[in-house]
Amino acid sequence: MSAGVFGPGPALAAVMARVAVTAEAVGPRFPLYADPADGRWTTTGRGSWTGGFWAGLLWLRARYTGAAADRRAAAACTARLEPWAAADTATRGLILWYGTACAGDDAQAAELRGRGARAVLSAYDRELGLVPWGDALGGPRRLARVDGVPGTVPLLAGAGPQGAAAAAAHLHRHLDLCLGASRGRDLLLRPALRFDAVAGWQPCADPPPGWSRGRAWLLLAVADALLRPDLAMPGPAARLAEAAELLSGEDEFPAGGPARLVPAADAARPDGPLDTSAAAITAVALLKLARVPGPRAGAYAHRAEVILRRLAESHLTGPDSGRPPGMLLDGCYDAGKELAVRHELVWGDFFLALGLAALHGVVDITRV
Repeated sequence: MSAGVFGPGPALAAVMARVAVTAEAVGPRFPLYADPADGRWTTTGRGSWTGGFWAGLLWLRARYTGAAADRRAAAACTARLEPWAAADTATRGLILWYGTACAGDDAQAAELRGRGARAVLSAYDRELGLVPWGDALGGPRRLARVDGVPGTVPLLAGAGPQGAAAAAAHLHRHLDLCLGASRGRDLLLRPALRFDAVAGWQPCADPPPGWSRGRAWLLLAVADALLRPDLAMPGPAARLAEAAELLSGEDEFPAGGPARLVPAADAARPDGPLDTSAAAITAVALLKLARVPGPRAGAYAHRAEVILRRLAESHLTGPDSGRPPGMLLDGCYDAGKELAVRHELVWGDFFLALGLAALHGVVDITRV
């Protein structure tokens, strides 16, 4: 399965080649997850909550190749995300931030990002102190979920002073709710909570507390806030640094060793499927944290590179694997539902590509 000798160049080249193959295969649709045996994609017409990651991958390819045709393809894909600007979902952060942030000076991407930021700001609920999950993807609207925070923080921050204030409130409210039961170095994460008018905030059973991406998503949002002084603020800045240490599990790393680099999809099932997408998200978050001045910056950078190395050497398909090269396998969409539990996931590909592109100097990780 190995991609060969690791390095940001060879691994990134393999992932970018896979993007080109995927683009030919899916056409105007959006890839969601691919079969680990043959690389065939399950797709969606509108993109769902993952559409921005496909657009982001296309922008990364355009930056990598410098080809005008690749830039046009990325711009066309981003344009297809336009309906999500008006959708009632906190995942607009994932869709509209990551679908446009790699676009550089593209005017249409910037316009869509600004429109999305204003729409998300208008959805901010002062009573709840956050942007609620919304009902565009089904289910109850007044939820707080960790996957409604990454992307939303930098997206809101682009909507002026009011947007920056809402971004800070949104993040800190989620830290209150999702990490409020943690004590000291003991992490107790509640990935989703539902607001009840009588009982207040109540934890949801799904996703479970041991959900791998819960920790990764929240760490990514904290890293984005620490890179933006207007969101950190003097008091909460220390809190964000403490949250980063807790969520990163840096204290666990020396003792845990390589086995902890790619987490189980559900911590309650340590022998169950892994989730390489959570590892890739974590690596990007750590690369961001490494850009924040402080005593742990070097450790964060080292941990990020070790994770990326593990993903490239042990989970990325190579030319002799009998499968399409450049697939990041062992991603888990939903362990509880047994859905795509050892697959290539489009967001896993995106965050692996983003991390490698940052190491290779293709992108500035502090701006994506």
